[in-house]
Formats: sequence, structure tokens, C-alpha cells
Amino acid sequence: MATDIKDTAHAVEAAAVIRLLPARPRLLALGEPTHGEDALLALRNELFQELGYRTIAIESDCLKGLVVDDHVTSGTGTLDDTMERGFSHGWGTFAANRELVRWMRAYNDGRPESERLRFTGFDGPLEITGAASPRQALTALHNYLSDRVDADLLPCTGETLDRLLGADDRWTDPAAMMDPAHSVGQSAEARQLRLLADDLVALLDAQTPHLLATTSQDDWDRARLYGRTATGLLRYHHWMADTSPARMTRLCALRDVMMAHNLLAVAARGPALVHAHNSHLQREKSTMQMWQGPVEWWSAGALVSAQLGEEYAFVATALGTIRHQGVDAPPADTVEGLLYAFPEDRCVIDAPRLATALGDTPPAPRVSPWFGYSPLDPAQLADSEAIVFVKDVP
Repeated sequence: MATDIKDTAHAVEAAAVIRLLPARPRLLALGEPTHGEDALLALRNELFQELGYRTIAIESDCLKGLVVDDHVTSGTGTLDDTMERGFSHGWGTFAANRELVRWMRAYNDGRPESERLRFTGFDGPLEITGAASPRQALTALHNYLSDRVDADLLPCTGETLDRLLGADDRWTDPAAMMDPAHSVGQSAEARQLRLLADDLVALLDAQTPHLLATTSQDDWDRARLYGRTATGLLRYHHWMADTSPARMTRLCALRDVMMAHNLLAVAARGPALVHAHNSHLQREKSTMQMWQGPVEWWSAGALVSAQLGEEYAFVATALGTIRHQGVDAPPADTVEGLLYAFPEDRCVIDAPRLATALGDTPPAPRVSPWFGYSPLDPAQLADSEAIVFVKDVP
């Protein structure tokens, strides 16, 4: 195996990343191999400030993200309230996420609307323990339309939606993730709600010229987000009630489909930096070992890349050590081991050039002793435009 690879490494800075790309992409996807490390989030913040993108999209609830966007663009709410209500998965507790929001708000203060930075969450309202009620998305879409179109065109009243939705805890029962019998996703009410959600989205599409003439672009974009989220959540709940062996494969795939639809909407609005786990942004299929066995599905990055082509670029991140999690120095014959031998604490690697230098014999796959770190798959050398390597996480 060739090991003369030092000339593939560059300093971690925005200009070096852009030089490694075939063109400046509409969506630049920066992956991370683990969640919850402020050092990696701070690196993301640094690159966002340098790259010149006006939107950042992160792996967080798309509806909660509206709270953050309102705060950074117009100062709505306090920073504390925004961090509490604007993030899913507990991301609001991380110092680097708080610093990102604080910096974006300070940057936007006093600037014209056309120059302001935007924030978006692109994940669905989903947690590993289950999915949110479709109430917020459905009622917000219905309210938007009922304020702007003839009542005779609406497929139902708000009271009908409320009756069919019932109590929210019917939808959010955490037992449903493990036991389909606890899910209401295939009940008669849920089936009716799927039809009504489809009709509301169709009405939104049919009234587009009128709506764009009588409302702001942001309001229309949000209505489309509510529509995507309502139909996506109802579809997700439907398959939570499934009892077939393909249940978890479907659920993992549906989550990334929701992510992909949100990212394509972001791309339609303008260029953005995207940040999420490598597994959601890579072009290869994603895999995970679940309680019933392995599952495999196409990631959001694969789905978006298939549509955007060179306007989508993926930069994976890999780590040397996370010693506080028991991840020590990587074996020398792995990709991380080869990069760990570099003297730099962090670098950005020309991935295709590294793959060429290593020749036909791929490095050995690294095995992490901690489930929370996903080692770099040697196949990702061909899957990504570049790799950011951080030698040691404090």
C-alpha cells in the first residue's frame, strides 16, 4: 500500500475546501462521524463563517428550526428560549450550537433582509424513540390556506382535523417504536388524515399563483414545509404500525426521504452549508445494526446528489481519537491510522487523490469500540470530494 500521501493534505480553511471541489456547489454537505462533540461543531461554525454561504442547514427538527430562523433573522425571542425550543435531539444544549445562533443574530443585526443569514433544520420531527404528532404541520397548513382561499375549496374544517387527530400522546407513544401494535398510524382516522393532507397539499399547489401574489415568499415556503412534513409524518406513522420484516428499513428510508425533500427546498432557495452525520450525507447506501438485524437504505445525500449532480458536494469528517469515549489511536493500516501519522492536528484531505495514491488495495476498515463513533469506510474515499481529519477530540 502506498503511504506517500502527505501531499494530499491541506490546512483546514474554507479556501482549501473549495479548491478541492470541481465547482462551488449549491449544497456543500459537511458530515460528522459522531454527534455531540463541541470541537466538531466549532469547526463547522468556523467553516460557515468563512465559506460565504448565507444558509446553514443542520440535522434538527425542521419545524423547531423555524424558531431559530425567526430569532437570527429578526430577533424574535431570547437566545435562551431559542436554544430550548428551536432544536431537537438535545442539540440546543451544546455550547457551539449556542455560539452559532448568537453569532448569526449578531451578524444579521441591522443588515437588509437580502443579506441576512438563514437557519434551517432539515430533519423531520422524529426522534429515535418515535415521531411527533402531525397536528402542528397539518393545522398550520390548514390555517394558511383557510386565511387565503375560498372556504368551499378546503377539503375539511379545522374541527374535523382536530377530531381525527385526537390526543397527541396517541401519536407519540414511545412504545410504538418497538411494538407496531402501539401505533395509531394505520387506524381509520390516520387513513382519513392522509387523504386530507394530500388534498391540502394539492390545493396549495393549485393556488400557487394566487398565494404568491397575496403572501410573502417566506410564508409560502413555510406552507410548503408544513405540507411536506404533514404528509411525511403520516406516512412514517403508517409504517410504524407495519408488522413486516421490512419495517425498520422503511422507517430509516422515510426519514432520509424527508431530509432530502427539505434539502432540495433549501437548494431551491439558494446555496447552503449542510451539516449532519456522515451517514445521512454520503452518496453510498447507509447501514445500521438494529435490534432485529441490519438495515440498509439510500441516504438523504444519495437522494439529493442524484438530482443535483455536481451542485451537491460531500465532505466527510473522520477522527483519530475520542479518548473520553474509549476511542484510542487508530490502527496504522486504516485510513484514520494513515492520517493520524501526519503531524498536523487537523487537515483537509483531497479524497480522490488519496484513493489514487493508495492504489488497488484498500486500507483495512477500522472498528470502533464505542457505538457512537462511525469510522470512515474506505469506500468513502471515492464517495466524497474531501475528508476533514481531526487528530484528537479533547
